[in-house]
Amino acid sequence: MTSSAGTFVFIQLPTRRAAVICGRYELQEVREGFLGRFVYGRTYLTRPDAVAIDPVHLPLKDTEFTTTKVGGMFGALRDTAPDAWGRMVLERRFQGKPSTELNYLLGSSDVRVGALSYGPGQEVPALDYSTVHSLEDLEAVSDAADALQGEIDGEESPLLADLDRVLAPSSGMGGARPKTVVMDEHSQLWVAKFPSRGDRWSNAIAEAAYLSLAGECGIAVPDTRIIKIRSKATLLIKRFDQEPGNGDGIRRLFLSAHTLLGLDESVTERTGWSYLDLSHLLRRLSSTPKQDAIELFRRMVFNALVSNTDDHPRNHAMLGTDAGSWRLSPAYDLVPSNERGLDDRRLAMTCGVMPRRERWANRLNLISGAQHFGLGEREADALITQMREIVVSRWQDHVRGQGGTAQDCRNIAHAIAYEGFEYV
Repeated sequence: MTSSAGTFVFIQLPTRRAAVICGRYELQEVREGFLGRFVYGRTYLTRPDAVAIDPVHLPLKDTEFTTTKVGGMFGALRDTAPDAWGRMVLERRFQGKPSTELNYLLGSSDVRVGALSYGPGQEVPALDYSTVHSLEDLEAVSDAADALQGEIDGEESPLLADLDRVLAPSSGMGGARPKTVVMDEHSQLWVAKFPSRGDRWSNAIAEAAYLSLAGECGIAVPDTRIIKIRSKATLLIKRFDQEPGNGDGIRRLFLSAHTLLGLDESVTERTGWSYLDLSHLLRRLSSTPKQDAIELFRRMVFNALVSNTDDHPRNHAMLGTDAGSWRLSPAYDLVPSNERGLDDRRLAMTCGVMPRRERWANRLNLISGAQHFGLGEREADALITQMREIVVSRWQDHVRGQGGTAQDCRNIAHAIAYEGFEYV
């Protein structure tokens, strides 16, 4: 071992508005890489309202948990850390990449996902919402996000000196798209997703349309709004892990499917990326197991019908409830891919049991795994038919309803119910 660092972990319990200390995390650099250690506080374990921060991998036990996955970072903690965009923001602030996953975690904004927070001592850290932007700030934040993208491309910008301050709330967010967190006049938090320089169509229009279309297909989705900044659409998505409050609102635990499935960080290894396995976990953990399993099946079918092939395990999650139990979270990050093959489109995760075609976005393959979701084949086939009719007949109405144009419809038409979906 050459070095170690740690932090106390705090949680806002379902029964409280103030956070309490729940444990301590330590990251050690060892010869093979990094080793993470976590222990629950013994006082926390005696609380009658204590809940596990991860019921699968970190159950409420008086023991030391260890991991070498994800750079020594337990999934429950990694889910609250920044992803690609937030990391870019932090790397600019630090003038280089932080040396460990813990540095990314501790360097990110207080408006991180979920109900966990961190601090060097046992005193509960005060959450600072003063840096969260208002809706009126979005033009400046959008300009700063574009400037950061330009800086990465080697461009100069007059906003560079201001970037760190303006983009600070972005550092707690997951995902790769430029984004920030804003608070409206009712103290409700929203995620604002800005245009990216590599966009091939209006992602804001497409994602808003997909979310509203998914809602019509019986899928739980968050509220959304489209606003225009310098004539370009920006998508606002209501935070479903937070409820209004002037700095003391309700924060809910959040666990990605990536964490629940016990996966390591890899861009090429997809072992364990499975809707079927996730369904079994839902049926074991959810307070409404049958309902959530069928809901997951609907999402899988929807992704196949609209060519959302970026449906990786970080784009699915469970959410803590008021009663301290777990439910499937609302759907998020529903977007069309640019894939245009007519015969064979693949989801990111296993969605059936057809040999060598387990990820095929095809009706027969989807039906082949129906029993894993508590559905019979006829029931699954009928549900798929119903959803396909809605998607095919209504998708353009949803694009138009979000302010999309005929060109926006043409841009994503290739993604809707591609020909291979019905191949036998």
